[in-house]
Amino acid sequence: MFGLPEIIDNKAEFTIRNATHEDLPQIIKINTEALPENYPEFFFVYHLENWGKAFFVAEADGRVVGYIMNRIETGLGFIRKFIVKKGHVVSIAVLEGYRRKGIGESLMKKGMDSMRDDYGAKEVYLEVRVSNEPAIRLYEKLGFKKVKVIEGYYSDGENAYLMAAPL
Repeated sequence: MFGLPEIIDNKAEFTIRNATHEDLPQIIKINTEALPENYPEFFFVYHLENWGKAFFVAEADGRVVGYIMNRIETGLGFIRKFIVKKGHVVSIAVLEGYRRKGIGESLMKKGMDSMRDDYGAKEVYLEVRVSNEPAIRLYEKLGFKKVKVIEGYYSDGENAYLMAAPL
């Protein structure tokens, strides 16, 4: 169903598609508005150029309202305790008015599928604020488990859970 609208609750219709260079200004704006952790433009460009098949945006009401930016790494696995190709969810955000409509979940599923199918990743991981209960519930629904706490991970000193799932 890639590229076709997904209807969630008769109020939210959206499309998930691969990000393009033209989307970057909107993606950066969403990152700035929705998250306290912001990245410079070159960081987004680097991920788009290297792992573009796993970089997605959500469109609704004629504009980009969310994104997921992923990368592929090789190293010691969190699920499998040997060297493995793993996906890293670097950043995911949905604008406030579009949350709790299935957009974040759809972005996560598309990203996870791409990391597995297009890049051969065997597992996926991410960091999430320990206080971000809605996100933690979503990740657990998608099969993620809390692996460890990273003390003082965020710039404001908040801890993060490192969460991982098999692909």
